[in-house]
Amino acid sequence: MYEQGVIRPPSEAQSLLIRVTRNCPWNQCIFCPAYKGVKFSRRSVEEVKKDIDNMAKEYESYRGMIKSAFLQDADSLVLKTQDILEIINYTREKFPGLERITTYARATTLKRKTAEELKQLQEAGLTRIHVGMESGSAKVLKMIKKGITPEDIVEGGKKVVEAGMSLSEYIMPGVGGRTMSEENAVETARLLNQIRPDFIRVRTFAMHPMSPMRRLVTDGSFVAMNDAEIVGEIKTLVANLDEMHTYFSCGDFSLNLLMQVDGPLNEKKTYMLSELDKFLTLAPEQQKAYALIRRSSYMNYPIEAVYDEELMKKILPEIEKLEKDDPEGFYKYIEHLKSYQLPQPQTDDWN
Repeated sequence: MYEQGVIRPPSEAQSLLIRVTRNCPWNQCIFCPAYKGVKFSRRSVEEVKKDIDNMAKEYESYRGMIKSAFLQDADSLVLKTQDILEIINYTREKFPGLERITTYARATTLKRKTAEELKQLQEAGLTRIHVGMESGSAKVLKMIKKGITPEDIVEGGKKVVEAGMSLSEYIMPGVGGRTMSEENAVETARLLNQIRPDFIRVRTFAMHPMSPMRRLVTDGSFVAMNDAEIVGEIKTLVANLDEMHTYFSCGDFSLNLLMQVDGPLNEKKTYMLSELDKFLTLAPEQQKAYALIRRSSYMNYPIEAVYDEELMKKILPEIEKLEKDDPEGFYKYIEHLKSYQLPQPQTDDWN
């Protein structure tokens, strides 16, 4: 009846999903499984309008109550600006209650748009752009084959902010591995301080079992980080961020171990650093115990849970079992649990 893509941001869970492109025009990032095995294509305005008509019919009884729409897939702004404007205007005509229209876009695409084009989109009703920054380090970006530079990230991000649209930048602690952890944190913070987005959304790195990054592990050029090391990286990142009016969010993504590290940097930076420190000062067995209960459940447990003696009596033997035949058994199990939360590639031959 109408098409929908495979992913959308968690904050768009209640949004109308309108597919204007199929899949990702870049699709070479070696950490991202979402669009592997499928090709990118642009949909015509007429195709999209037919989908919008069908959605309007399906939701006829309450379409005036639908408040937000998300334009899919990975980089909708690769379409001609006039085509996007036509789609936005038609969507608002069919769904008059819309208050927010958002989309994903790549930094290079934003960089190519003129300030006038972005302003036109903002005035038409495009209110927020979600951007996968991942890292501010040129070395990390090159390693993961992101296809963008730090300069692209800053220029594209600043254009969105200057156009008056809300900007969500997504970052990935741990994606640089142990060797580049410090650089990943510091350089990411440096770029974000220049852009000053509305949201910084944390997406803790997890490696899909089919990812080409496995080869980097095998040849020794990438050393995966455990939960405690990634928490340490997030602490370095937060410590280097300005106390700006930006919402730093770990709370909207369950792969983030400490989901309570969440709030405006100009109000809660001290609190967030204290929560990170609280975990980092736990004994190693307590850190493992907390990681196990969090990774085994979608619940956001307080760090203080590890002070419950009865709970620890149940958890510590499980950790011992995991490490009985392999000293790395616990960490391998945690990585296995994390990988379940990733999108699946649409191919059995992801190279």
